Amino acid sequence: MRTKKNVTQFKKNLGMTLIEVLVALFILSTGILGAVAMQASAKKGSFDAMQRSMASSLAQDIIERMRGNDKSNLAVLNGYNGTYGVSPLSAPAVRCNNQANLCTPQQLQANDVYEWELGLMGADVKNGTANTGGLVGVVGCVSHNNNNVLVAISWEGREETSDGAINDNTADISFGQNCGTASKKRRQIVVNGFIY
Repeated sequence: MRTKKNVTQFKKNLGMTLIEVLVALFILSTGILGAVAMQASAKKGSFDAMQRSMASSLAQDIIERMRGNDKSNLAVLNGYNGTYGVSPLSAPAVRCNNQANLCTPQQLQANDVYEWELGLMGADVKNGTANTGGLVGVVGCVSHNNNNVLVAISWEGREETSDGAINDNTADISFGQNCGTASKKRRQIVVNGFIY
C-alpha cells in the first residue's frame, strides 16, 4: 500500500526538469563549438607551418644548386642573382634534364633558376591549369657576393600581423626588406649561406 509519504517522495524523484535538460544541452553545444574552433585554428597554424617549411626548403635548394655548379666561376655564380616569382622565366633553350644533354655551367645556371622559380610558384602541382603547390604571393631574392649567398623568400600569410621583413635581423637588413611587397601579411625567411 502506498502511503502519503511514499507518494510525495515518489513525485520528487520523477525525472529531470526541462531546465536541467536545457542546461545540459547548452554545456554540450558549447563544448562542441569549442572543439570546432580549435580544429579551425589548428588547420590555420598547420597551413602557415607548411608554408614556412616550404620556404626554408626552397632557400636551401637554390644554395645547393649553386654549390653543385662551377664554384670557381664567379660569373656563373653571379648569374643566380636576381628576383624571382614576379614574372615567370621562360624555359631555357637547352634543358639539363638527361645525360644526352650535357650542359655548360652557364646552361646549368639558367636551368637551376628556371626550375627553382617553378618550385617557388608551385608549377609542379596543378589544379587544372592553375599552380596550387607553391607559396602564396611568393617572391624569391638571391644575392651572391664573394662566395657569400643571401636568399630571401617572401610570401603572403593568411592573417595580418607585423610585416615579416621589418624585424629582419640578418647581416643585410635592406636585402630582406626589399624582397617582396611590404604588407602586414608578408612572411619572410632570409638564409645566409656560403659557397665553398
